[in-house]
Amino acid sequence: MKRYIIALDEGTTSARAAIFDLEEHAFIKIVNAPFDQIYPQAGWVEHDLNQLYAAQIAALNDAVILSGINPSEILSIAITNQRETVAAWNSDTGKPVCNAIVWQCRRTADACDELKKNGYDEIIVQKTGLLPDAYFSATKIQWIIKNVPEAKKLLDEGKLRVGTIDSYLIWRLTNGKSFVTDYTNASRTMLFNIHSLSWDDELLALFGVPKEILPKVIACDEIAGTTTVLGKEIPVCGVAGDQQAALFGQGCFTEGSAKNTYGTGCFLLMNTGSKPITSKEGLLTTVGFVLKDRVNYALEGSIFNAGSAVQWLRDEMQILKKASDSERYSNTVPDTGGVYVVPAFTGLGAPYWDMDARGTIVGITRGTNKYHIVRAVIESMAYSTVDVLNAMKKDGGLSLSVLSCDGGASGNNFLMQFQADMLNVSTIRPKCVESTALGAVYLSALGMGAFKSVDDITSCIKRDRVFTPSMSEEDRIQKYAGWKEAVKRSLHWA
Repeated sequence: MKRYIIALDEGTTSARAAIFDLEEHAFIKIVNAPFDQIYPQAGWVEHDLNQLYAAQIAALNDAVILSGINPSEILSIAITNQRETVAAWNSDTGKPVCNAIVWQCRRTADACDELKKNGYDEIIVQKTGLLPDAYFSATKIQWIIKNVPEAKKLLDEGKLRVGTIDSYLIWRLTNGKSFVTDYTNASRTMLFNIHSLSWDDELLALFGVPKEILPKVIACDEIAGTTTVLGKEIPVCGVAGDQQAALFGQGCFTEGSAKNTYGTGCFLLMNTGSKPITSKEGLLTTVGFVLKDRVNYALEGSIFNAGSAVQWLRDEMQILKKASDSERYSNTVPDTGGVYVVPAFTGLGAPYWDMDARGTIVGITRGTNKYHIVRAVIESMAYSTVDVLNAMKKDGGLSLSVLSCDGGASGNNFLMQFQADMLNVSTIRPKCVESTALGAVYLSALGMGAFKSVDDITSCIKRDRVFTPSMSEEDRIQKYAGWKEAVKRSLHWA
């Protein structure tokens, strides 16, 4: 009998369902269901949780129906999700108390500034591996408790539940029977002690978040509960935040192995082994993955805007008709003509962590055209990645021999070659670039016993193409120096 695992890949702009054939070791059907982005004020980003969940269920059901598989053949359902985004709901009814506050939302930037001003940044870094920033969940939860009357009322009644998106999906999928999260998502909340692997009482008190409103934390390969798909009861097993899932899906199981996901943002993670490395270079220390028999940590550089800059070229600037045109446009000109684009639309992440940085275009001359601008946007993803890897090298002293790449923009051959050139190491694109969904599938397969160990996974991962560096050292140094100058102009703008 055939066996399948379905990965629910709940992203920032859409919910997807990907059906994986364990025998063929391939995805046989992927269905994408977009949902709205809500911008109530400048810098605020929200999602309608009911719409988000409806999109995810629609994608799941459509994937099963369109693929023609029998629900009895589904071994399990895995979940990977946008991290840091906060959902809050009524435990009796499941009704959200407000829209989800998305990881990109900057409404709590002032609260984070206040934390730093009062000297709490050191204890937050020490306990969580994170920097006080509106990106993370803690100040979002704090904001909901303080500003949403329904949340205050439910808190007093003991009916408020708060969690990251994985928790909300699992709660809904299991009809409220399972209120859990996994270690990777918990490690992104700024409330979780990554050393003791538990919710931290001191941080909970600091942010005014009662422990009882937060989910139980489980291993990434643990069964979270059961759900029903077209009348068949199926285990929910295999949960990880999207970037940690991609790390796992790329087979980065050993210390020093690294992956970069080129999505809405750009997220570079390096496996640092069984002990966390505290960054001195503006990087994040996070839980890489937790299996029932092992814990692995990671260093992470979060680049807030990557693919979103290409979307900006397409939607707001209307330079591109479709995102895939960016490769052809980039190859139309031999270089950017000295133009640099720093897409700091929502500030700059690692290693700068400047919430007041803003998007900048520098080096424009009378001869600058749209092709130069597009190429500069694509190159900005590679430069930002160099920033992060340079910081990782200083922190851990771990040398990088190759960089595994995934996400939508990894299909851009120009970007992949330029990335290899700027890093002076090979970049590898796997045959399956759906590394986020694949990582969730692998975690589920381990939890359900379809794989016995990570060695079984390693042997299954196939490469599509390897890009080797060909740029001269002189060009590399000159181009990167220009990027650093451009970044300086974008800092502290707001």
